[in-house]
Amino acid sequence: MHLPEPRGPLSAALFADLTSGTSLSPDTLAQAERTAAASSDVLADDDLQLSLAVCYELHYRGFDDVDEGWEWEPDLLRLRALLEHRHTEALRALVGPLEATDEAIDQQLAALIAADDSPSLSSFMAKQGTLEQFREYLAVRSVYHLKEGDPHTFAVPRLSGRAKSAMVEIQADEYGGGSAERMHSRLFAGMMADLGLDDGYGALWDDAPAIAFASVNTMSLFGLHRRWRGAALGHLACVEMTSSEPSRRYSAGLRRLGFDGRTTVFYDEHVEADAVHEQIAAVDMCGSLVAETPALAADVLFGAACSLAVDGVAARVLLEAWTSGRSALRGARPVAA
Repeated sequence: MHLPEPRGPLSAALFADLTSGTSLSPDTLAQAERTAAASSDVLADDDLQLSLAVCYELHYRGFDDVDEGWEWEPDLLRLRALLEHRHTEALRALVGPLEATDEAIDQQLAALIAADDSPSLSSFMAKQGTLEQFREYLAVRSVYHLKEGDPHTFAVPRLSGRAKSAMVEIQADEYGGGSAERMHSRLFAGMMADLGLDDGYGALWDDAPAIAFASVNTMSLFGLHRRWRGAALGHLACVEMTSSEPSRRYSAGLRRLGFDGRTTVFYDEHVEADAVHEQIAAVDMCGSLVAETPALAADVLFGAACSLAVDGVAARVLLEAWTSGRSALRGARPVAA
């Protein structure tokens, strides 16, 4: 993967530093401060979200044109911290106040999910999504699904006991249970290829809107910081508790368009797997964590609320674009391979 195209003064300065040297320019750090301070809609800020995503990607697979020594460069970590602070503030503003109660954490998670009023993108896609809209949706989701469980997996060494073993049980399925061909990221890539998309890792970053990066940046933030381990588990639990029925709808939409089980296997797999994972995630994973450290209950709820809210923003971005007759992708780029 090569660095994507910059989307503003911060990403332009950052990418220039990453490809031309081994230390961050003071001007780039100053630009990060200006961008972080001036952004009025952080989750929709292409320049900020892409810059943060690139900082995080150095901990995943990196970039062919960036020296691997950048991963722990102190000034780059300082820049990342500036962006993380603004991103976290935006998440708190988005989800609003949350207060943990004395109820079991799985019941609190279920209540949080039941109260969510985000638009149902999966219902739209099942009933009326066009082939081009499915392509755009997969292009947006590829930013996450081609790395699949990796953002959450960063939290594994930060856990202990039953919470840790439950998370590993869930993540093992994400990675195909030991079969490379059954890895969920591989199944998603196969679906992209069937719809005529470039399924290369990071290939569609230049097409994806800011909210696609905001979603993955939220997971990376939670997974890479021990302080946010509770949020990482809450986020994962919410994903597992809410994906079975939407996966069924996405599969139905693709079958309506003439695709068969070879293409829909990614969603079909999640219909079955996540129905099983729901209780493991809510009771065994989050329940054990909160039983061991009760103070983390609020963070578990925060992570789950962020999952719901950010997905809700993404759904609105896509649906508003499509109902107005325009592409949801950046610059209405062609996305076919």
